[in-house]
Amino acid sequence: MKLQGKVAIVTGGAGGIGFAIARRFLQEGCKVTIADIDGERGGKAERDLSGFGSVHFVKTDVGRRLDVHNLVAATVEDFGDIDVLVSNAGIVHGQSFLDVSEEDFDRVLHVNLKGAFLTGQAVARYMVEKAERGGNPGSIVNMSSINAVVSSAELVAYSVSKGGVNQLTRVMALALAPYGIRVNAIGPGSIATDMLAAANSDPEARDRLLSRTPLGRVGDPDEIASIAAFLASDEASYVTGQTIYADGGRLALNYTVPVSAD
Repeated sequence: MKLQGKVAIVTGGAGGIGFAIARRFLQEGCKVTIADIDGERGGKAERDLSGFGSVHFVKTDVGRRLDVHNLVAATVEDFGDIDVLVSNAGIVHGQSFLDVSEEDFDRVLHVNLKGAFLTGQAVARYMVEKAERGGNPGSIVNMSSINAVVSSAELVAYSVSKGGVNQLTRVMALALAPYGIRVNAIGPGSIATDMLAAANSDPEARDRLLSRTPLGRVGDPDEIASIAAFLASDEASYVTGQTIYADGGRLALNYTVPVSAD
């Protein structure tokens, strides 16, 4: 198993991609702390995943420094170490550029960008201390998006936040390389999560989505989880500062593709 004996924190782990990553990590022999702001969903996720291995839920607002401090402390107390961080917590707000409010802009960046910074910094400080004591330093995976590269007039704050995550990933990778800590990101395209449910259930919206996806289908959260498991493992030991895009070929496309009727 790729992650046997390791300890991971997965933020936003109560559902969607985060839940799939937590499950995959447990299947790979990792102990996992799930962090999420939704206490009810987080508790259910812990119960649902308990059959796969050692998992613990900590209610966390990743954009609040004290919450992040408590998350790190609880993980070390429960499992004795931290080897992997997956900064997956994220929210989206759809509204045109001229109409988006300051409050909504701040709310998205609070979670998506500030949250990745605070959790990354707190876990990195722990990993640096461990490395200086001669321990294995660890790996950090940030959750970006193809929206860090492509633009949407209706996803102002989300697109800006994910562009920031890409640059944060590169900065962290450079700053932490001397300690042997690797930092990478994953940029999903259209993945079958609650965030995509509305578009995926509307035939017209689904056709628009698939017309820009050469592989002709929506991705599965487990496909993102497999990338996270690779980046967190020793198999990716020479990979840092990278964003891996899992988008069904969308970023390579400069035209639309036909959608089969079904």
